[in-house]
Amino acid sequence: CGDRASGYHYNALTCEGCKGFFRRSITKNAVYQCKYGNNCDMDMYMRCKCKKCRLKKCLAVGM
Repeated sequence: CGDRASGYHYNALTCEGCKGFFRRSITKNAVYQCKYGNNCDMDMYMRCKCKKCRLKKCLAVGM
């Protein structure tokens, strides 16, 4: 997401925010919708706007 990584979490180098987001998403079996065409650039701003693309990026980096 572009934030400072705090370490390896769930097999990927991530920030604390993405670590918690991924854990909550997986434990709740969350299903998200993208309002922007399923192709958002994930940065520190967009990570709060589009949960679907944020989770997609988490999975793409190996979480």
